[in-house]
Amino acid sequence: MEKAQVLKAEVRQNSGTKDSAKLRKQGQIPVIVYGHKQKPMSISLDKRSFVDELHLGHRLMEVQIADKKETVLVKAVQYDHLGSEIIHVDLMLVDATEVVKVTVPIEFKGTAKGTHEGGMVEIHSDRIEVECQVTNIPERITYSIKEMVLGDSIHAKDIPLAEGVKLISPPEMLMATCHEVAEVKTTEELEAAMPAAPEVITAAKEEAEEGAEGAEAKESKEPKEKKKEEKK
Repeated sequence: MEKAQVLKAEVRQNSGTKDSAKLRKQGQIPVIVYGHKQKPMSISLDKRSFVDELHLGHRLMEVQIADKKETVLVKAVQYDHLGSEIIHVDLMLVDATEVVKVTVPIEFKGTAKGTHEGGMVEIHSDRIEVECQVTNIPERITYSIKEMVLGDSIHAKDIPLAEGVKLISPPEMLMATCHEVAEVKTTEELEAAMPAAPEVITAAKEEAEEGAEGAEAKESKEPKEKKKEEKK
């Protein structure tokens, strides 16, 4: 892994919402550093420098805080509601021999054989959790799906890991599957497949309607008969 550059940090005296917003306008990112039983420290980092390191896949970084250089691990990155701007970062103090648990992205590459058989590949998860020394954290793990055919599935246990890297995610966690594309039916096909209404229901409805009509006729006839009786 390419060594990350040393990021210069500024110690923050204030850590409120207004102060954080002011820092972001100045091109800085508010950061919390914790770990090694030390009291959490509020610092700020240059946004461009930090983002550059993040894009290079570096999660293990060195930060210069005052006159001391610390090795830190990126534990959490918080984005705005649009998911485009970093608004806060959590860094954990570590040393070169420390073993940590981290989440590593999986990059699926290639075109599965099953796609030539009318199938499609569905990605269920593109990251796994592993445990290793901080100096051995993989930037990402590449996995080829070229040999996948219809009915194949990939689980976390199938992802190859480098020596010294231990899988923490459940071994049977589903990562990807290759399955047939569901057939899209037209409205006419859906209507044709619908069961016809039972005749007994139709017959019952007709009897009910005939009964209602007979009742209405009887009601309209009764007043006329009463009027005849009154005249007599």
